[in-house]
Amino acid sequence: MDVTTSARSQPLRRCTCAVLVGLVVYFARALPVGLVATPPSIALAQGSRADDELAEAQRLNQEAAAIRSSGKFSEVVPLVQRALAIQEKIQGPEHPDVAASLDTLAGLYRDQGKYAGAELLYRRALAIGEKVLGPEHPSVAASLNNLAGLYHAQGKYGQAEPLYQRALAIGEKTVGPGHPNVAASLNNLALLYIAQNKYAEAEPLQRRALAIQEKALGPEHPDLAASLNNLAGLYHAQGKYAEAEPRYRRALAIREKALGPEHPAVAESLYDLAELYHAQGKHGQAEPRYRRALAILEKALGPEHPDVATVLENLAVVLRKTNRTAEAKEIEARARTIKTKH
Repeated sequence: MDVTTSARSQPLRRCTCAVLVGLVVYFARALPVGLVATPPSIALAQGSRADDELAEAQRLNQEAAAIRSSGKFSEVVPLVQRALAIQEKIQGPEHPDVAASLDTLAGLYRDQGKYAGAELLYRRALAIGEKVLGPEHPSVAASLNNLAGLYHAQGKYGQAEPLYQRALAIGEKTVGPGHPNVAASLNNLALLYIAQNKYAEAEPLQRRALAIQEKALGPEHPDLAASLNNLAGLYHAQGKYAEAEPRYRRALAIREKALGPEHPAVAESLYDLAELYHAQGKHGQAEPRYRRALAILEKALGPEHPDVATVLENLAVVLRKTNRTAEAKEIEARARTIKTKH
C-alpha cells in the first residue's frame, strides 16, 4: 500500500503491486478467439514432441509460481526464461502464451528493480495481445495494468493513469462492472491517486472496489482484505486513525483465517497496524506487531529480504523512542546490511 511519507514510513515492497497479481493470473490463460488451428496432418506429425515440450514449459512456469513468493528471484527467472524459449520455439513469437510468460518475466524484473528490462517485456506482451486478441481483450487489460503498475512504482504517475483507465474501461465492457477484476482495476487507480495525495478521487474508487468484492467474493475473501487494507491506508494517510483501525483489523482477521497466521499478507496487515499505532505514539501497541510481522517475513521470505529491512528500520525507531538505544543500533545495523545486498 503506497501512501505519503508524511503519514507513514516505507511501505512493504511486496505489497506495492499486490492487486496486479491476481489480475494477471485470471487473464493470462484467456484463450484467443479466431486463431487459425494447426492443420491435422501437421499436428499428427509434430504433436507428440511439441506437446511434451509445451508440457515442460507449463511445468517450469508452475514451479516458478510456486517459489516466486519466497523472493528467490535468482531461482525463478531462469525457469521462466526456459519456459518462454520453449513457447517461442513451438508456438511462435506472437502467441498469447508467449505474452503471458513475458508478463511473468517482466514482473520478476520489476520486483528486482530492473525497470528498463521490465518495460520492454511488458510492452512486447501488450503488443502481442493487441495484435492477436484485439485491443479490448481481457488479456490486454492485464498487460495495461502491469505496464501501468511499473510506471506507478517509478513515480511516473502521468504515464500510469491513462493505462489504468483504459484497463478499467476494457474490464467493465468485457467482464462487466461487477466483476472482481474490475475491482482490481479500481484498486490500482485508487492507489495511484493516493500516491499523489488525491484522496477525494481515490476514496469512491476504493469503496466501489470493496462493494464489488464483498458481493462477488464474500465477506472473508483475501482480495477483500487487500481492499480493506487499501481503504484503511487512505484514512491513515489523512490522519483519520479512528476510521483506519477497524478496517486494518478486519483485514488482518480475514487474512489470518483465509491464509493462515504465518502468511506474508498477514505480516502486511500487522505492519500496517503497527505503523498506525506508531503514528499515534502508541509504541506499546506498535512494537509487538512489528515483531510478529518481522518473524513472519523472515520465515516466509528469508532473513535478507528487503521487506525484513523495512520492518527492522521501523522497529528500531520505536526502540529509540522508548529509550532502548543499544538494541535499536543493532537492528539498524542489520537493516543496513540487508539493504547493501539489494
